[in-house]
Amino acid sequence: MAVKLCLLGYGKMGKMIAALAPEFECTVVSIIDPNQKDCYHSITAEALQDAEVCIDFSHPSVILENMQKVLSYQKNMVVGTTGWFQYLEEIKQQVQLAGTGFLYGANFSIGMNIFKRLVAEATMAFDRFPEFDVYGWEMHHKQKADSPSGTAIELSKTILANSSTKKKALFEPAYPKIESEELHFASVRAGSFPGTHIVGFDSETETIELSHCVRSRSTFAYGALQAAKWIKDRKGFFNFEDMIADVLC
Repeated sequence: MAVKLCLLGYGKMGKMIAALAPEFECTVVSIIDPNQKDCYHSITAEALQDAEVCIDFSHPSVILENMQKVLSYQKNMVVGTTGWFQYLEEIKQQVQLAGTGFLYGANFSIGMNIFKRLVAEATMAFDRFPEFDVYGWEMHHKQKADSPSGTAIELSKTILANSSTKKKALFEPAYPKIESEELHFASVRAGSFPGTHIVGFDSETETIELSHCVRSRSTFAYGALQAAKWIKDRKGFFNFEDMIADVLC
């Protein structure tokens, strides 16, 4: 199923999506980025006229305006840019009024989204055995600006939602000591490490760990392209996990 794409934002991720698009039978018909040569500099009817799905990996400072303009032209959309989730309900209503298809996500790694499902299942299983204590840690390169990562926060929410003993997440050092209801999820920043997330379950006699490691940023481009194919003929408001759940059904 071929999909005609418009890319909003032509930085590293936009260029990667464009390079990989043919592998997914997708064609980039237009690119919008005011900071790049040979691109449209604004969202117009001309820029979107041939596109079936718009993929946005731009910047939090412009994402809200981008979404509203794309919806005004009634185009389906995949959004990988974050920093706007406080407007989820507002955008959801606009999608419903526009009658379009809209898919967003904080992490477009297919592996990570399946990993979250495994973490949920493991947490529920080990929750039945009080001798096991759950923990997590993540490692990223030293250039990463935030700590903990957004993915670590999402994994922590997954654990808390499926644990009867953990009530809150602790991302800072455990001073003076961790409380039994606290989930400790530590962060390391060093070198050139790709994104690595580990969730473990420990007892006095054994340790079980689930791990996910990103080896290339192209995994997010793959996810975005699969999302574009999935949303092409759909109407409604979805997140990336909805797509994963649909494929796994």
